Amino acid sequence: MKNQLSRRKFVTSAMGAGTGALIFPQLSSLTLQREGSPVRPIIITSHSNETGKLAMDAGWEVLKAGGNAADAVEKAANVIEADPEDTSVGYGGLPNEHGVVQLDASFMDGKTYSAGAVACLENIKTPSSVAKLVMQRTDHVLLVGAGALEFARVWGFREENLLTEKARKIWLRWKEELSPDDDWGSPEHLQNIRKKESYYRDFPDIEHHYGTTNVLAIDANGDIAGCTTTSGLSFKLNGRVGDSPIIGAGLYVDNEVGAAGATGRGEDVIKSCASYYIVLRMKEGIAPQKACEEALRMIIDRYRKINSDFYPSEKFVAINRFGEYGCASMTGKRNPQMSVMSSNGFLRHEGIVAYSGRP
Repeated sequence: MKNQLSRRKFVTSAMGAGTGALIFPQLSSLTLQREGSPVRPIIITSHSNETGKLAMDAGWEVLKAGGNAADAVEKAANVIEADPEDTSVGYGGLPNEHGVVQLDASFMDGKTYSAGAVACLENIKTPSSVAKLVMQRTDHVLLVGAGALEFARVWGFREENLLTEKARKIWLRWKEELSPDDDWGSPEHLQNIRKKESYYRDFPDIEHHYGTTNVLAIDANGDIAGCTTTSGLSFKLNGRVGDSPIIGAGLYVDNEVGAAGATGRGEDVIKSCASYYIVLRMKEGIAPQKACEEALRMIIDRYRKINSDFYPSEKFVAINRFGEYGCASMTGKRNPQMSVMSSNGFLRHEGIVAYSGRP
């Protein structure tokens, strides 16, 4: 399936009613209808690298055997969380400012309208699985910090050090270059010399990102589930929680409509309830691709009067109950991609950059 949408600037384009008019539609009178047979089962992820492909393979094995969407989502998310080379999710994720890896994740089941999440979880490689158990085996939605770890222990999760050597070196270099006035780094009389030597070249470049992954799936019965999992903003303040474990922000699932997930600067996604907004727009009959784009426009509209040059780093993915999907990012030099697996096989779908330039 190919979305016929071109790159463009939304700020200068007319997109119907204003943002305020979109937030409170008469949803009870709306129905989401499409001609033809739905595409199911299907599974998608915002990850578009080789690990994303492996995750789709794992999730598809569950779906093609008749398994449910929630199990397929968990299986796929675990593949990404366990990749030590991925510094944005799970094991190998970049730590907070103190060098501690703290993970966030959420899970939602559209069939049962159940949700679970964990935040600031330490020492557990697969927070998505813990979030799924919070959803299935408690009457709560969100567990944090020590309480989330205690819950994981009760269910037999094994604690392990999540800080890989790669992530530790990136963090240490960040510490050394954070300020010229502190005492981290080489002795002052050697600093200029050592920057020319292999010592500095041996360290990876400093990565600073908001990396996350979303996994969304529809099973053969038409039931929908989703997960968002992350190690959060690199070098974040100790205890910082982003959008990923917040239902309605980093993830939202509705069996009658579809699902959406967010990656990027979590603070902006929390304030906009972006994933919920995308699902609301899809319920009005808007295609997932356009719904993702409109969520970006909604966010930028909030900042326009305050700082017209501010474009937060967001990427949204969405799927509706018919198996139509889309993705869009706020800015970037290349169009965003997502991984998709269905009976039609595997593909990397290309979305659009919403703001390719300034208005």
